[in-house]
Amino acid sequence: MPITFESLALGEPLQRALRDREYTTPSPIQEQTIPLVLEGHDVMGCAQTGTGKTAAFALPILEHLSDNPYKAKPRCPRVLVIAPTRELASQIAKSFTDYGQHLPFKSTVIFGGVGQNPQVKALQRGPEILVATPGRLIDLMQQGRLNLRDLEVFVIDEADRMLDMGFIHDVRKIIDKLPDDRQSLFFSATMPRSIIDLSEKILKYPRHVRVTPPATTVEKIDQSLCHVAKTNKPRLLEHLLREQEDGLALVFSATKHGANRIAEQLNRVNINADAIHGSKSQTARERALANFRAGRISVLVATDIAARGIDVKGISLVVNYDLPKEADCYVHRIGRTARAGAEGRAVSMCDELSHSLLKDIHKVIRMEIPVVDDHPFHNEPTDEMRNAKPQPQGGNRGGGGRGRSGGRGRSGGRGRRSGGGNRGGGGSARGGSSQGRRSSSRRQTA
Repeated sequence: MPITFESLALGEPLQRALRDREYTTPSPIQEQTIPLVLEGHDVMGCAQTGTGKTAAFALPILEHLSDNPYKAKPRCPRVLVIAPTRELASQIAKSFTDYGQHLPFKSTVIFGGVGQNPQVKALQRGPEILVATPGRLIDLMQQGRLNLRDLEVFVIDEADRMLDMGFIHDVRKIIDKLPDDRQSLFFSATMPRSIIDLSEKILKYPRHVRVTPPATTVEKIDQSLCHVAKTNKPRLLEHLLREQEDGLALVFSATKHGANRIAEQLNRVNINADAIHGSKSQTARERALANFRAGRISVLVATDIAARGIDVKGISLVVNYDLPKEADCYVHRIGRTARAGAEGRAVSMCDELSHSLLKDIHKVIRMEIPVVDDHPFHNEPTDEMRNAKPQPQGGNRGGGGRGRSGGRGRSGGRGRRSGGGNRGGGGSARGGSSQGRRSSSRRQTA
């Protein structure tokens, strides 16, 4: 007999919120994680993106608060969730609000790139749940505007991306301020050795949940590969988007400047598009996401870091305009489609200088992406292309230093044949603190 949400030990307010959303059957990560968290265990969860990790920890945390319904003190949250980017932090906070709509608990989200005063006022009102990016969190702690002494539950989400973005030192600083008597939950889509080492410093006798092998791709995604000359990539992208009849499209660029350029090229051929990356203001990023969700633009061009936390219904096509430099990112990218059981399509472009990146992706996903060779811009790869070293793509490192108060980021029908060969999120602003952090030299701004 299949497990349902009603069979889990969640109270009526949460059950009502789930019924409001017509959620009846938990995903595998939810089915396994929720009972463990309710029992008070530390949990280390490995699940690919789009499998429902947020609900897996948000629901039992809300149930814990419901069972212990005392109000948090000003500036002393009972629950802390840290995430690597502004978009992901906002998405998590919204999930807590949605699932907890019939409960009396308050949540707030803090990140850089915006003024800190509204966030300070929100903390003063005593939210039980705080979702934050590491940089702004440490800023406010150093200013004495936040205290973690009463913390009961600590969550790290997207831990692998947290390390990729250079937040490891900030995460350790945060851990040093946590009370020993707490429950800790640790979630990651991939489990390299560095992630396991970090988890061992945070978790006590954890229960492990792994619903799929790490870095495997969602089965419902129709993956394909197009070999194309670099100069023809803009025309191939236009061809793919015009071929797409319905739904939204998410396009990945290796650099911030590239994302802007791609969006501009699409708008010139009357395809409504916008770009999202770390050099754009928080207002601009939120506006682009709102327009994308509402369908006012059909294409969103993003960098890897900025795309973390994008959970938009109706993304039917993901295009890897540039292959990722880190092969694990391929899994996260294409996981933006086929979410919550839907089907989706992911098309990757491989130009003459990207074959080594493609080989790395094939190793990680344990398969070769099927090649589509009947598009108008097919460029049959030669042996020389297959053995070429990748060109530096740049644009993904923040370059060290710190942003100023006010939050500017640093610039910084298809035929097939078998396979071819500064900070994100809250870390970009100091929010008024006068102290620099020399350890920030690896933080990225997407």
